[in-house]
Amino acid sequence: MILLTVLFLCIISTYSASVKGHTTGPSLNNDKLYKFAYSAEVYVDQVKASLQKSAGYRISSGVDVNLLWRNPDNDDDQLIKITVRDVQVENVNERPAAKNIFKGKSTEKIIGKEYLEALQRPIVLELVRGKVKTFYSYQNEPGFTQNIKRGLASLFQLQLHSGAAREVDISGKCNTTYHVRQDQVTKIKALDSCEIEKEGFTSHNQPFSGLFLNYFQILDVSTKATSATIYVLEDSFFKSIKAEENYVLLLNSRRKTGAKIVSKQRLELKSVQAGPGLIAGKQVASVIKTLDSSYVAVSLVADPVKSECKKCPSLSEHWQSIREHMYPEKLSKAEAARSFLSFIQNIRKATKEEILQIMRSENKELLPQVVDAVTSAQTPASLEAILEFLDFKDASTSTLQERFLYACGFASHPSEMFLKSLTAKFKGDIANEEIRETLVIVMGALIRKLCEKEDCKLPAVVEAKRLILSRLEKAKKDDNVRMYLLALKNALLPEAIPLLLKYAESEEGPISNLAATALQRYDPSFLTKEVKETMNRIYHQNRKVHEKTVRTTAAAIILNSNPSYMEVKNILLSIGELPLEMNKYMLSMIQDILHFEMPSSKTVRQVLKDMRAHNYDRFSKMGSSSAYSGYITRGPDVSSTYSLDILYSGSGILRRSNMNIRIFNRNAELHASQVVIEAQGLESIIAATPDEGEENLDSFAGMSAILFDVQLRPVTFFQGYGDLMSKMLSATGDPINVVKGLILLTDYSQEIQLQSGPRASAEFLGGLAIDISGGMEFSLWYRESKTNVKNRVAMFIAGNTEVDSFFVKTGMETTLEAETTLDFISTVQFSQYPFLVCMQMDRVESPFRRYVTKYESLPCGRRYVARRGKAELLAGNEYPLHQENSNMCRKVFGAVSDSSSSWF
Repeated sequence: MILLTVLFLCIISTYSASVKGHTTGPSLNNDKLYKFAYSAEVYVDQVKASLQKSAGYRISSGVDVNLLWRNPDNDDDQLIKITVRDVQVENVNERPAAKNIFKGKSTEKIIGKEYLEALQRPIVLELVRGKVKTFYSYQNEPGFTQNIKRGLASLFQLQLHSGAAREVDISGKCNTTYHVRQDQVTKIKALDSCEIEKEGFTSHNQPFSGLFLNYFQILDVSTKATSATIYVLEDSFFKSIKAEENYVLLLNSRRKTGAKIVSKQRLELKSVQAGPGLIAGKQVASVIKTLDSSYVAVSLVADPVKSECKKCPSLSEHWQSIREHMYPEKLSKAEAARSFLSFIQNIRKATKEEILQIMRSENKELLPQVVDAVTSAQTPASLEAILEFLDFKDASTSTLQERFLYACGFASHPSEMFLKSLTAKFKGDIANEEIRETLVIVMGALIRKLCEKEDCKLPAVVEAKRLILSRLEKAKKDDNVRMYLLALKNALLPEAIPLLLKYAESEEGPISNLAATALQRYDPSFLTKEVKETMNRIYHQNRKVHEKTVRTTAAAIILNSNPSYMEVKNILLSIGELPLEMNKYMLSMIQDILHFEMPSSKTVRQVLKDMRAHNYDRFSKMGSSSAYSGYITRGPDVSSTYSLDILYSGSGILRRSNMNIRIFNRNAELHASQVVIEAQGLESIIAATPDEGEENLDSFAGMSAILFDVQLRPVTFFQGYGDLMSKMLSATGDPINVVKGLILLTDYSQEIQLQSGPRASAEFLGGLAIDISGGMEFSLWYRESKTNVKNRVAMFIAGNTEVDSFFVKTGMETTLEAETTLDFISTVQFSQYPFLVCMQMDRVESPFRRYVTKYESLPCGRRYVARRGKAELLAGNEYPLHQENSNMCRKVFGAVSDSSSSWF
């Protein structure tokens, strides 16, 4: 009897729970009308700013909710009706009347009668176990109002047990996690997991992710997104819902420069009243038809909606407004970089015909800058336009062709079509051989960029790699070998390492040196045992005699790739047995490793405990060659270093000067620039004896540059003794230009769907106007030489973060701009021995400006703007080198010299 009683009580308890509890999801009571107060707020501001001063707005309304139908066979299957009423739009923060764009305007005037009516038309949700199975609305509903209602409907999705789930709501299909405690439920949505149609790109094709620190790129933008919703339940239904999303965007190179978007929703129960009764029926479809035959099932995922610009200027009109800032003589100004970026933004919206119209009508002075912008836009229309405009069979337009090719090499997010187009051009007729060389060099840069995006197996990449590697193996002429080696120096293909080793060890002169410097660009993880063995053979000349530029490069590779104790010891023991200036250079390299705390410094210190390697005889070698590294800036976000090394021949003539600037942080490093000036075979003009291994080198001087990790085509000052004499006699004193143009560096654009309904956009663009020139000055009469590398740059970065709700826009624009010039001068007086050598690295006084503008605007033209900024003048600076150089400079400039200039 007791057993039967217990069983009966269990059955009654189970029945009660199924009727009253509805434990798998929230449940409404029959014949009740739930009246809520609803608000949706958006804020846009700087990352660490208080929300009380942010730009933004609030939409508030009443929301009525009632139960329409409950499945007779399943209490957890319900239809609920949601109606928005009494809509209001206002500032998100209190503001004086003069600064309130909504003041004196009714909601109907702000939103528009048609949109307000659409917003207040009811929606119906089918909730099954607390999840939205179907969202019913009207088919021709405006996208904006539909998204507002989707955002509201997404709040009603809830599960009443802790655990993870994959849910579909306005944000897409997302991973969510629930934490349940009594009558409170917290829902965390992983926004980086949401599957939704996304628009935009980044400089490095980085996904919008909360895990941005793992993909840190110096020139890119880091993003982090979070979403949390807190539910408080009462009597099995919602008492209150609070939801908040945060999007943070940071410029990696300056993390103080960034933006945040905050979206908040709040739904609070105000009262429960008697409401309409349930609709009878067994099937959802019949109930919906009874309610309103116009209802259709639509996706709960947001539609991509963005208002169109009605008064925006055409591409031609915009170009006319900025073209005065784009003349060559103005390219070192920040306004040129600003105009360049705004032009790119407009080109990305233009058709091929609009782009061609400007290129065909512009003059020769401005066309190179137009080509820079059109190529940097990187849209299908801009690529088609530039390829149709440029004729590679016409040698007279080689300047434009070169600007196009370099802009391709610096492309922020190149497509396969870019590389495919260049490969097709390379196989065709090209009038200018220098353009053919530049083209294949740039192909190498595009191969690397596409491979970094894990697109190495794309057909265009496979074909371009095969073309370069196969043609290098078949190349007979030195010029062709050099061309393909330069391409590999950009491509950095692991499969190219054996070829580079072969050319580094078996060839002579520039070919051997080029192969070695290509290997120097690889990450140390690619430098295998075979590579290090080859570099050791080259440095120690185990198989053949090598010139000292190749030997010193081999030594640098060894010392920068986790060298063993014996490798370091053998290098140190060689000092004293090397040619005079190479002794001094290697000694300076070792000292630089120690003072700058490079990775191999620990091993070097261990070796120096051995007196055979570390003694006065070895460390007191005389000479003028040197190597030195130092910091340009050291900051919390990024730091930058410079390194200057200069190698002379035994006769005192410059052999190689090398200036490098690198930018880095904890996770990434960018080779911002390198300018190398090389000379060889000049001993005959001063009746000096060449060093070992350099007896048969032809007279030559030239310059090579790397800019933002892209190797450019080297420039030749002279080639051969006859050319040398001709240049000396006809020299004008003008430096030779290495690169001049406009470069797109930071390129980030993303569309962000907010849970409350509006769509946000974030765009960061960074541009650089750059002019690098250099030359070698040589006076036989005064036995003095001088090299001068001048870097003039102007930078402009603009970040615009905006929330577009169709009837109102709110956002923030951040700009940074700077102009500077960096000079590297090396002066050598070889009228006496030891030679007097003075190196200088100077930065001129530099203006730096930053501004933040927050705004709110209505389509009628009413606008609120708050702007603040700071302009300052950064003092010029002469960067320190080693003390020996400072002492030498005093002697050089203490002597009176009337030497004349002769530029090659």
